Amino acid sequence: MHLVLEPPDTLGWLRIGMSRTEAGLALDRFKDAAAVSESDRPGLNVFRPSGLMISVSCGAGGTVEAIELGRPYKGGDTVTYQGVDVFALPAREVVNQLSRTVRLVEEDDGASFVAPDLLLSFWRSFVEDDDPAETQGYYFNAVLLARPGYYDGPTG
Repeated sequence: MHLVLEPPDTLGWLRIGMSRTEAGLALDRFKDAAAVSESDRPGLNVFRPSGLMISVSCGAGGTVEAIELGRPYKGGDTVTYQGVDVFALPAREVVNQLSRTVRLVEEDDGASFVAPDLLLSFWRSFVEDDDPAETQGYYFNAVLLARPGYYDGPTG
């Protein structure tokens, strides 16, 4: 499955601001009926056969505030933004390519980057730009698409 991040609000069938019920139905569409994961939590997350995790966070008002994706551990699914595969390319390469068109702010000594104008966030456990075998530090492990103000605190 090829998923495209479309800030400020969309990833495939998911949309920031949709109701928890709508989000649950949308998450179901990401499932592979032939390989349903025991880790799936209805209305909260789905794990694809590749290991790609897709989850939503809802605020007190019951609407989606954030959509998070976890890096797949094998092939079959891709996640792109502006044509850049955010999980298959080394984190440093993702940053280099996206910084040509997007303002990125480095945080945690390079372990995470936020595009504040889009509220798109990229994260890895630690920084290891020289050793591809250290997948937790060489690649981004997660990407987050969120509502404006998400990092400022909860909303009603």
